[in-house]
Amino acid sequence: MPTPVIIRIGESKLSAELNDSPSAGKLKSLLPIDISMSSWGDEYYGDCGIDVELSQDARDVMEIGEIAVWPAGKAVCIFFGPTPASRGDEPRAVSPVNPVGRLIGNSGALKKLGNSIHVRLEISE
Repeated sequence: MPTPVIIRIGESKLSAELNDSPSAGKLKSLLPIDISMSSWGDEYYGDCGIDVELSQDARDVMEIGEIAVWPAGKAVCIFFGPTPASRGDEPRAVSPVNPVGRLIGNSGALKKLGNSIHVRLEISE
């Protein structure tokens, strides 16, 4: 079953859920965690020290609202639109990432934030 989580960015709160994959399980074990994230087009990514292998379902083309772990950067990624690697409108990671969850609801609020954000990721009560 998916695990509900909250992504806090300043006074804003986004709801999300993490899937049951091994990478998501590793991320859950780190929660709550504070992450400094930078933008790369319409993606935020930030090193959280997570150490996972590339999973069998790893891919570089994502969906808007997907959350992933980037093994090469030990980072969490949140996709909300095209990135510099995109071909068209799809979100595309710089290299394959492990999908671990998705935002619930509209990710549009992320487009209004700056180049760097501070995120607190925690399990929803």
